[in-house]
Amino acid sequence: MTLVGSQSNDALDALLREKTPSDSRRAKQLERRQAITEAVMTEGSIRIEDITERFGISLMTAHRDIDELVARDLLRKYRGVVSAAPTSLIEASDVYRAGRQRDEKHALAERAMDFIESGQALLMDDSTTVLQMAPMLCERTPLTVITNSLTLMNTLHEVRDLELIGLGGRFQHWCNAFIGPVTRDQIGKFMADTYLLSTSAIIRGHLYHQSPEMVETKRAMFEAAQRRILLVDHAKFEQRALYRLADVTEFDVIIVDDGVSGRDLATLRDAGVDLHIARTHPSE
Repeated sequence: MTLVGSQSNDALDALLREKTPSDSRRAKQLERRQAITEAVMTEGSIRIEDITERFGISLMTAHRDIDELVARDLLRKYRGVVSAAPTSLIEASDVYRAGRQRDEKHALAERAMDFIESGQALLMDDSTTVLQMAPMLCERTPLTVITNSLTLMNTLHEVRDLELIGLGGRFQHWCNAFIGPVTRDQIGKFMADTYLLSTSAIIRGHLYHQSPEMVETKRAMFEAAQRRILLVDHAKFEQRALYRLADVTEFDVIIVDDGVSGRDLATLRDAGVDLHIARTHPSE
């Protein structure tokens, strides 16, 4: 069972879980690629030339290593830079996102549980914020959970008194989830009590995402639930993405953490939304 707290390490360790030949050269290559991934995810982005110096490898070897990590959807490469951080056009991998704002995401998940009651049917998206709710759901069973997230499926499949409905479709490694027309067609067969989701960016009261297919999938979920709850940490107000997903006024409940700026809180309050603030450090 994969829990969100260990998600990043588990995904990175997959590099070393491959069937490794006996020669030490292959073993060192796998260890180096894991170290490169961890360094880029920690710093957000690194110049490829700096990687050659840091790890004492040639430019050709660096590109070979990075191309393998890009193929795994762990990193992105462009104009001499390797990056794990999202851009306005490319969403970061779920491995990178799972390691960001962990305290805030946990606080958001705890606050969201106040709106979950036994017997409900929940639509849950693939966001790493919503994933934080997974270990808490056993407190509200019996429940039905409908999701396109493979990570969430793996986490919940052994929870007692929880009916798990996995949405199929075209699998995308970067989000570890199913999206696309087949997924949307399956979503249209349900009407859940509550839809729990997050997004990549909020700009002046509008939600955005980098992937048009993900926007279409989330919108399909949006229409398949009677109540919509948005969980969003303060960092999302500093991001940019290209495709518009929704307006904040379309949500029944919006939960943010206490790191959101006064200006952004004022925008939400002026929109008249049912706003709740999750305290990251309640003891303080």
